[in-house]
Parts: sequence; structure tokens; C-alpha cells
Amino acid sequence: QVQVVESGGDLVQAGGSLILSCAASGSIFNIIGVGWYRQAPGKQRDLVAEVNRGGGLKYGDSVKGRFTISRDNGLKTVYLRMNTLKPEDTAVYYCNVKGYEMGQVPKVFDAWGQGTQVTVSS
Repeated sequence: QVQVVESGGDLVQAGGSLILSCAASGSIFNIIGVGWYRQAPGKQRDLVAEVNRGGGLKYGDSVKGRFTISRDNGLKTVYLRMNTLKPEDTAVYYCNVKGYEMGQVPKVFDAWGQGTQVTVSS
């Protein structure tokens, strides 16, 4: 099994910064990509940023220029640095990890963490 744990969420004032961390562990053969998503109350879960094994990056339009995704340890640890935070960034932030699990025949996994709350006050 693969476990995904997010951390770093907090209450911060508008204009402030936070760094979120996503750690994947368990029977991982390799990781294809990691994405950060967020979901505000009553809204759908949207992509914030993602990084793939080849180093490709993608950002949601609302965070471009303010958020930066980075990786460590072969994508087993991924960070989301969030600058110039706005009240509309308030949401639960989730990490999604896709890859292959160890086994006689590696099988695909798609794992989500429990989320970490980010609240930006005006």
C-alpha cells in the first residue's frame, strides 16, 4: 500500500507565505507524477500544481507566478511554496500521487492524502 501525508497548512494573513509538504511512503516502485489540488467549501476540487517524473510542471491559472512546486527524493517528497496568499486561496489542499507499486508485476496506484487546511484572512 501507498500512504500520502500532507503537512504545513495554517492560518495566515493575506500577503503571507506558506510551504506545504507532501510525503509518499509504502510499497512504491516508482512515482510518475505528483499533484496538489485544493477544494473550498461547496466547490469542486481543482488542480493547483503538478510535477511529473521528467520534471514537467503545470500550474492552475489562479496561482501562476505566486505558487511554486518542487520535488525531492525522486518525487517521494513534494513541496508547494505559496506566496502572496489571498483569501480566495483558502481551501483544503490535497496531494495526489500516481505511480507503480512494488510486486511481481508492478501495478498502478493513484493515492490521495487526507488534506491540510489553509486559511487566509483578509
